Amino acid sequence: MSVDYTCERKALAEGYAHICGVDEAGAGPLMGPVYAAAVILPDGCMIDGLDDSKKLTEKKREALFDVIREKAIAYSIASVDAKEIDEIDILNARMKAMQLAIDGLSVPADFALIDGNRDHGTKYAVTTPHLTLIGGDGRSISIAAASVLAKVSRDRYVSEVLDREYPQYQFAKHKGYGTKLHYAMLDAYGPCAVHRMTFLKKWEARR
Repeated sequence: MSVDYTCERKALAEGYAHICGVDEAGAGPLMGPVYAAAVILPDGCMIDGLDDSKKLTEKKREALFDVIREKAIAYSIASVDAKEIDEIDILNARMKAMQLAIDGLSVPADFALIDGNRDHGTKYAVTTPHLTLIGGDGRSISIAAASVLAKVSRDRYVSEVLDREYPQYQFAKHKGYGTKLHYAMLDAYGPCAVHRMTFLKKWEARR
């Protein structure tokens, strides 16, 4: 396992008490919300098989979802919908979702480890004291845990809710990403209420 508690322990050594890992999922798709999760794990926590969610199979992520929730001191999942993504742009939506997830923790976090290198947009920012970590979901166990919760939560919402509301797009198969199938469905039916219109400019230009 490449992820461990090293980054969290450094923050503990600096005097912080409750360190959460934060990651988001669904920044790239053409539709649906962007999700974020924040997770506080106990000191020295180990979770077998946990890694960056992108390196795990869907079956493995689903299995880890409940394990993470059981082991966590606190966890929180938040989202920003497609309409707001169009209004404020995806970077601001990601930052808003991450801070909402941190704010939703039942045990308030005094420090956050954020995956990536961005901590603010033009309108929204991560305001909790934090450190950004490039590739953090492959280094920090808390961020890896957050990446799994965010990814599984979004995939479930897309497959179980949006796919049933808009069956013609076959969202469960592509999760909203810009696949051949998704573009073919867009060509056939046009966009629906949960599409991100700001992500469809190239498609619209081709029509």
